[in-house]
Amino acid sequence: MEGLFVPIALFLMIFAILYVYYTTRTKERLALVEKGVDANVFKIDPTESRLNLVKWGIFLIGISTGVITGYALSMVIDEVVAFFTTILLTGGVSLIVAYLVITKMKEN
Repeated sequence: MEGLFVPIALFLMIFAILYVYYTTRTKERLALVEKGVDANVFKIDPTESRLNLVKWGIFLIGISTGVITGYALSMVIDEVVAFFTTILLTGGVSLIVAYLVITKMKEN
């Protein structure tokens, strides 16, 4: 019986988050319309969407590289330290690389 509460709680939590998100978004848009402001502020630019995909792709590649490097380094030093530091290091480096790539793409 105890194993049943976790999936139910998870479902209710996801439902509550989505409900609050969509009701808040609707209230914000209605408030903008009442003030006479165009609600196109919420529309996502397709080029920005592609750049976000590039950023997330580079970041996830960096994280996976950190996991692989952490595994290789865990044979030399403590396992927790190896994984934690290499994941953070390669994640940070990948975000810097993503920034450089995105700025280069925006110039073109």
